[in-house]
Amino acid sequence: MGFTCGIVGLPNVGKSTIFNAITAAGADVANYPFCTIDPNVGVVPVPDVRLRRLAELYNPGKIVPTTIEFLDIAGLVKGASKGEGLGNQFLGHIRMVDAIAHVVRCFDDPNVVHVDGSVNPQRDIEVVETELILKDLETVEKKLADAERRMRSTDKKAKDEMRFYERLRAHFATGRLARYFTAEGNEEVLWMRDLHLLTRKPVMYVCNVHERDLLSENPYVAAVRSIAAREDARVVVVSAAVEAEVAELPEGERLPFLAELGLKESGLSKVIREGYDMLHLVTFFTAGPKEVHAWTVERGTAAPQAAGVIHSDFERGFIRAEIMAFADLDRLGSETAVKEHGLLRIEGKEYTIQDGDVVYFRFNV
Repeated sequence: MGFTCGIVGLPNVGKSTIFNAITAAGADVANYPFCTIDPNVGVVPVPDVRLRRLAELYNPGKIVPTTIEFLDIAGLVKGASKGEGLGNQFLGHIRMVDAIAHVVRCFDDPNVVHVDGSVNPQRDIEVVETELILKDLETVEKKLADAERRMRSTDKKAKDEMRFYERLRAHFATGRLARYFTAEGNEEVLWMRDLHLLTRKPVMYVCNVHERDLLSENPYVAAVRSIAAREDARVVVVSAAVEAEVAELPEGERLPFLAELGLKESGLSKVIREGYDMLHLVTFFTAGPKEVHAWTVERGTAAPQAAGVIHSDFERGFIRAEIMAFADLDRLGSETAVKEHGLLRIEGKEYTIQDGDVVYFRFNV
C-alpha cells in the first residue's frame, strides 16, 4: 500500500465525482448534500512509467504496482464537530487516513447547488478546517481534564502534560491547525502523537475547476493558493468533469485525450505525486521473470526494513541488497549490461533505499 488519502470538503464540491473518476468505484453522485454517508473506499494502482519499462525488460508473468487507497468522506458542514449533518461519524473516518485531499469548489455553475448559496473558497476552507479544529479541541480538553485529575493524585508528569495541553489549546484558539504547532522535547512529541489529531494530518488543497480554467488561474484558485502559501500547504488543480471523461476512456486513449486539452497528466497523477512528496515516500522495485513489483516505503528507510515490507523473513534474515538504479537499467537495456558496466551495487544494513532502486534482497533464516 502506498498511502491512504481521505477526500474531504463541503457537500457538492465535486468530491464524489473526483473519487469515481480516479477509483472507478461507482460511488453515488447527486446534486444534494449528504449523498455520501459511509466513506466509499477505492484502491487504485499508482501510475508509474518505470513499472511498464521494467515489464518490457523482464517480460514477467505478473506485474504488481504499488497502490493508493482513497476514502471519499461525506461532506462536512458548519457544526459537524457537534454532530450536524452526521458530522461526528464523518470526522471519525478522517482519523483512518495518512493524508487529506481537501477539495475546494473553484467554479461557478447555477445548476450545481452550493450548500452556503455562493462560491467562496476562503469561507469554504475555513468552515471545514474550523470543524476539524473544534473536534481536535474536544480531544485536547478531555486529555487536559485527565491530566488535572492525575496532578491532584501527585502524578509528577501530569503538571508538564497539563502545560502541553494548555499550550495546544491556546494554539487552536488562534484558528491554527495542529500541524503548525511545535512540540518541544521527546515527551511532547509522544503526547502529540498519542492524540491522533485530525488537523495534524498533512493536507493538499484540490481545486475543482471548470475545464476551461485548467490551463489558467481563475480568481478562486488564486484565493486558495494565497491561503496555501500562508499555511505552507500544497495545491493541485483538477477538473472533476475532465477526470470523469478520462476514466471512461481505454487506457491507451487517455494521454492523447489529455494532450488535446494541453495537459501532460491526469488529476490522479498530480494528487498521487504531491501526496508521495508530502508524506516523504519513495518507490523501489523488485524484478524478475516471474514478477515485477513496485513497493512503497518512507524516504530514509534502511534496506533491512524495506526488505521487511516484502516479507518479515527478508528483514529478519537480511544479508545484503543487490541494487541497480532504474535509470541505469533503462539506459543500458538489461541487467547483464548493468553488471558489465560495474553499476550493480552490493549494499549492507546501513544502506538507505532510494527512489527508483531495483533491488534483489539476499537473506537467510
